[in-house]
Amino acid sequence: MSPLLSRLLVAVVGLPIVLALVYAGGWWLFGLLLLATLVALHEYWAMIRSLHPLALAGYLAGIATLLGAKLGGLEWMLGGLLLTLLLGFAFYGIATTRQPATIAIGSTFLGVGWIACGTGSLLLLRELPGGDKPRLVCFTVLLAVFAADTAAYAMGRLIGRHKLSPVLSPGKTWEGFLAGVAAAVLVAFFALYADRDTFLPIWQALVLGAVIAIAEALGDLFESTLKRDMRVKDSGHLLGGHGGILDRIDSLLFAGMASLFLLAAFGWID
Repeated sequence: MSPLLSRLLVAVVGLPIVLALVYAGGWWLFGLLLLATLVALHEYWAMIRSLHPLALAGYLAGIATLLGAKLGGLEWMLGGLLLTLLLGFAFYGIATTRQPATIAIGSTFLGVGWIACGTGSLLLLRELPGGDKPRLVCFTVLLAVFAADTAAYAMGRLIGRHKLSPVLSPGKTWEGFLAGVAAAVLVAFFALYADRDTFLPIWQALVLGAVIAIAEALGDLFESTLKRDMRVKDSGHLLGGHGGILDRIDSLLFAGMASLFLLAAFGWID
């Protein structure tokens, strides 16, 4: 099976389930995001095992970060993230690892900040005020990320000639990246066009699509950088030859955080 066909198969099977839980929102979506967070953290700990991260502290802080997002909003989500430092220091004090505290605690904090804050941002987007607007925003982010990733991969394979990042990810091209930006902008435009007078005006919808595409590409490159540092091919094997959960949501984590703070800049988050 070709990599492109594999990507489409995973999307066809998984995307309807994800969209259904996003539509339901509430604790249903929280449960999905909590599961994704814990599995992704597990894959991250395995990937950086040589750094001896404080996994239990990271799991607890990740749960606290997501609960904070659900129960208290952005401030409490960031409070859960900061809890990583306290728990990390406490667990480091009783751990037997000889790894320097800077590396052990820092790598743990990175995992929680990257993964739990990414999934927490998606939860916060779904719980924005405005009736059906939060559901629409989440759908837009998910579909724009999928469209950007698929368009970038397909166009890069077809006409890609100029490497986007030869060292970090030799397979990515500028042609694919621009195709991904165009796809994400189009998704945001059509998804939000009907609400241009009551929600995001057209120019803000276009900016949102561009930001999602850029964050999606950076998220993919970020994980590629970590995997290159740790000398691993995939974050896990849960999806067989398709990699792990973290390989599938790396772009979405960055895109969710970028979308959340962009909407805050637009005045939709207090």
